[in-house]
Amino acid sequence: MQVGQARKIVVLGTGGTIAGTSEVAGANVGYTAAQIGVAQLLAAVPGLERAAGGAELAAEQVAQIDSKDMTHAVWARLAARCAALLADASVAGIVVTHGTDTLEETAWLLHSVLPADKPVVLTCAMRPATALAPDGPQNLLDAVALAAEPSARGVLVAAAGVVHGAREVSKVHPLRLDAFDSGDTGPLGWVEAGRVRWAHGRAPAAQAPAHGALAQALEARPWPRVEIVLSHAGADGALVDWLVQGGAAGIVVAATGNGTLHAALEQALARAAAAGVRVRVASRCPQGRMLALQDARWQDADGLSPVKARVSLLLELLAATMPG
Repeated sequence: MQVGQARKIVVLGTGGTIAGTSEVAGANVGYTAAQIGVAQLLAAVPGLERAAGGAELAAEQVAQIDSKDMTHAVWARLAARCAALLADASVAGIVVTHGTDTLEETAWLLHSVLPADKPVVLTCAMRPATALAPDGPQNLLDAVALAAEPSARGVLVAAAGVVHGAREVSKVHPLRLDAFDSGDTGPLGWVEAGRVRWAHGRAPAAQAPAHGALAQALEARPWPRVEIVLSHAGADGALVDWLVQGGAAGIVVAATGNGTLHAALEQALARAAAAGVRVRVASRCPQGRMLALQDARWQDADGLSPVKARVSLLLELLAATMPG
């Protein structure tokens, strides 16, 4: 839908470093996240109306947290609000201000449940709002410009001038401003001087959500327990046994290499699967993706990182509880 037809871009605030402050003037670290409201963030950035291409800007505070403390309840509330706004014909797009630590997980969750006919752009900052040279204002400008781009669709991430897709994006550095990367697939595009340049000369095709029926249902359902375990030297499987005893419904294992597992851990996972626990195998390697093996005992993560594989498994288990 063109911005000329839909006259509103809604910015949903969830907290994060972009809304953080420090008692030490100009400090880049040692700050407290989620201190400034989203309306105040917007008011502090000149040029947002121009970046919006004439669309009205509206702000809503959905949550106010450090994203390391992201919860299923906040995810459910954010997904429901996004779904309601996307169904509003007057809304051209959504921007979500978010912390960097779990941004990739939230992006994948939203990608999996929201319709892809309009853009939902997540943005963030590596420096607090009180830093000597904060990166949040430029990221917010770029995110609004991306949300106003008529060809943009689906869940995207705008950070450090780069446009990432929800599937590929991951945080790869704890400090630098360009902390996000899309691995060997590369970014989808860039925002340059307020204009979007797509990597291959055209916007990526929109993808239907895998679990679109869940967007408005997440708040009404208890979330299953899905945990991540790591295959490593000396793994004995005791953690898996403990998770099964604790009621875990799903386990994602971050495997070595192309899905290889420590023998003791593999035996424990077999016991978990026999007890009815859903097992998914991802690779702990940060680049590339596992090749499917014909003799694999459990389903692989289809190239997703362990944290995103956990999100997908959560949604699969939730979808199984839906009527019909």
